[in-house]
Amino acid sequence: MNNRFIVILAALLFLTLSSCKNKQENKSETKQKDEKVIDFSAPEWSKNATIYEVNLRQYTPKGDIKSFIPYVGKLKKMGIDILWIMPPYPIGKEKRKGDLGSPYSISDYTAINPDLGTIEDFKKLVEKVHSLDMKIILDWVGNHSSFDNHWASEHPEWYTKDSLGKITHPKGTDWTDVADFNYDNKEFRIAMIDAMKFWIEKCNIDGYRCDVAGFVPNDFWKEAITELQKLKHVFMLAEWDAPELHDAGFQMTYGWEFHHIINQIAKGKMVPLAIDTFLKKDYGRYPADAYRMNFTTNHDENSWNGTIEERMGKSGDVMNILCFTLQGMPLIYSGQEAGLNKRLSFFGKDTIDWSDNSKQEFYEKLLALKHRNKAVWNGKYGAKPVKIKTDNDKIYSYIRQKGNDAVVVISNLSDKKQSFKLTDKIDLKSVYKDIFSGKQKSLKDWFKDYSKIGAWKYVVLEKTK
Repeated sequence: MNNRFIVILAALLFLTLSSCKNKQENKSETKQKDEKVIDFSAPEWSKNATIYEVNLRQYTPKGDIKSFIPYVGKLKKMGIDILWIMPPYPIGKEKRKGDLGSPYSISDYTAINPDLGTIEDFKKLVEKVHSLDMKIILDWVGNHSSFDNHWASEHPEWYTKDSLGKITHPKGTDWTDVADFNYDNKEFRIAMIDAMKFWIEKCNIDGYRCDVAGFVPNDFWKEAITELQKLKHVFMLAEWDAPELHDAGFQMTYGWEFHHIINQIAKGKMVPLAIDTFLKKDYGRYPADAYRMNFTTNHDENSWNGTIEERMGKSGDVMNILCFTLQGMPLIYSGQEAGLNKRLSFFGKDTIDWSDNSKQEFYEKLLALKHRNKAVWNGKYGAKPVKIKTDNDKIYSYIRQKGNDAVVVISNLSDKKQSFKLTDKIDLKSVYKDIFSGKQKSLKDWFKDYSKIGAWKYVVLEKTK
């Protein structure tokens, strides 16, 4: 009996241990499966996507969501894929600047500014965007809120204090209308993430453009983006130019350095060679799958630093050519397709003049090229530019080639007419088409025709055979 009892006991013990082991293995497998679900890479749909910044306040005379919705179809037809909506949330009144205040001074992160409409209006906008197979991302201000945000009275410990214990604006800035957040507070972090989740869960948005992302701790972004990606494969854009933001889960970052370089070239203060130096450094610093957003203007540049014409003079078009074809994803700002040539008010109503759409075809041609030609797709989906050497350092020419797709750009980045000769050995027999005129000829003939090229002139060529 004793021997039989010992055998039975041993068998039961074995079965219990095996069961525990299996449960642990199942838990481990489940955990691994959960971890695999979280995908931080750029969504597949973004590989050849373009982005458009929507300034709702200035877009129409009424400046609200309902008035903007009819324009979505026009933007789709133009070739836009992603609509980035500037902050649509209620704006604080305490310490407000100007008549209407800054959209980046938010009093409630889970509501719509009554001047713009209702949350139901916003849902209809999202539905319209998605019905046209487009995406919509919201501007998110994670660094600061208005001083009269309900969080400031309910949880003052969520904010940075000055030496007198009063909530203060972000240090080192003149943003006196906004209160700086305290990311050392764990409860605040949870509340901020919950607010970000709100717009995905309630309105089905597709991601965020995060304002001054470098002012916010990177570990917070990692935590937040992880939680957001559990809900939906979102697209995340950081307003910052630093590789570590990609480590936190952002797929696209601002090309601020490139933007400043093209501004300086336009002023004659830098030479085109600076682009080569930049590209070498940029490709060395950023991961291969990183998207870089390039632009000639946006809401900040337009309002504070001037229009494209003010900053770049007559070189605006050729600088846009670089932004669309050299690397990364191009941005178009509200009114850019209408030749916007005024600084829009940041704190008041200042409706965009849509009477002249003469620039729209220019952008349509570039957007169409972006969609169909794999060589100029975003990040790892596209090809890196290869410089085409000439005997004139004012001429900036390059080729991007992927498989049978290729794009060649010849440009004069100076304010004087230039002549040049090729010093590079490249395939000159292939036939290329000018994407603007539609003319086709061999690459050899294109270089011959453009061996004398006017100030700030360019040609964008797409390989046909």
